[in-house]
Amino acid sequence: MLEYQNIFTRVQVRTTPDPGLPIDTSTGDRLGKGLFSSWMGRIGDAQIGPIYLGWTGIASLLFGFMAIEIIGLNFLAQVHWSPIQFIRQLPWLTLEPPPPSYGLRMPPLNQGGWYLIAGFLLTLSILLWWVRTYRRARALGMGTHLAWAFASAIFLYLTFFFQPLLVGSWSEMVPFGIFAHLDWTSAFSIRYGNLYYNPFHALSIAFLYGSAVLFAMHGATILALTRVGGEREIEQITDRGTAAERAALFWRWCMGWNATMESIHRWAWWFAVLTTFTGGIGILLTGTVVDNWYLWGIKHGLVADYPVQNVLNASQLDSLRGRYAGTQPTTYPMFGNGAAPVVSAADLAAGLASTGRVATQAILFAPGSSTLLPASKAQLAEIGQLLTGNAALKLAIEGHTDNTGDPATNLSLSERRAGAVRDYLIANHGIAAARLTATGLGETMPVAANDTPEGRAQNRRVELVKP
Repeated sequence: MLEYQNIFTRVQVRTTPDPGLPIDTSTGDRLGKGLFSSWMGRIGDAQIGPIYLGWTGIASLLFGFMAIEIIGLNFLAQVHWSPIQFIRQLPWLTLEPPPPSYGLRMPPLNQGGWYLIAGFLLTLSILLWWVRTYRRARALGMGTHLAWAFASAIFLYLTFFFQPLLVGSWSEMVPFGIFAHLDWTSAFSIRYGNLYYNPFHALSIAFLYGSAVLFAMHGATILALTRVGGEREIEQITDRGTAAERAALFWRWCMGWNATMESIHRWAWWFAVLTTFTGGIGILLTGTVVDNWYLWGIKHGLVADYPVQNVLNASQLDSLRGRYAGTQPTTYPMFGNGAAPVVSAADLAAGLASTGRVATQAILFAPGSSTLLPASKAQLAEIGQLLTGNAALKLAIEGHTDNTGDPATNLSLSERRAGAVRDYLIANHGIAAARLTATGLGETMPVAANDTPEGRAQNRRVELVKP
């Protein structure tokens, strides 16, 4: 009869529910006497309960209930307490974190205060449930593998709390809501230069797919060996029988290495744990160590030099911090109308001949830094051509900024940017260092008003001056 059984045709035994191991040393008793479910029995153990909670379990459920109530009542308030509209609009309802202006301060309840309270209660609930999981495993004489796998998932959850602490703003936290959460994921990635280029994110995805593959292969192997006792995995670990031998032989033939009844579980455990652990590291590095993963990828040779698509200065990038829920469309990164036109070598020569100086906005830098963007190469090539064709020409390279930020910081930034242009021309076009000087003037010589984005864009420039 066993040969005709599969995952959908299990024989379900009905007897007195198993009460479980004695818990004389535990606080409280198990709840219920246990019951059987035919549908649950089709995919697993047909018995449900009895359930042991203990004080940590009860406290965890209590705090979790309070968090869900706060979130749910805020959702209801957004639809004027209409149950019908609550159901219809549930995917769009959201409880958002505080605005960026509050930093790490406690805001009013309707400005993110409820969010922080709900988040605190939910975190407390999760941590208490972990304590319950760990203590139950110890009390029952089990290993703590499940508790530590759970801890890895909690670590990923907590990184979304620690990362806002490190960058100094609660607004970085994930909103409560379905579509709001998805919007946050997309906009958070855009804000920090696409998490696709985050190596720890890539590792997390690799472990995720690896976990799925290992789980599927293990499950398929055991199901294929049930007719020879493969489902009795513990026995096969301690006393290798026909099923274990055949499974190892099958894996060696098909995969190139052995998988024992024990080792496959270790592989799956590590892959699953590393999925969330590496993902959490990637989140912690985002906005703290690395502010733009795309530029990080270019710097380390992982990303091709694509033409620039998103030209934002430091203040514009900072204005995006924490605005991820999608309720304010104007806060998304705005793609520029194209980079400033490149000034040809001939026009550069003409400008220097007529006025002794010429400006260009086509030399672009990473926000708040002196790192040249790939889109700057075209303009730098024209300057290199000008200098190569006029061997006697010497130039003073001046860096200019808008008035965003601190004047002293802008002055230092402009000096470093002018130096970056000089160094690039020396290294990539063979221009003698004696022919070039670099000076930073910060925001002291604007050519347009700084009260509009267009004016600030004109003031962020590099000028070439004949000494």
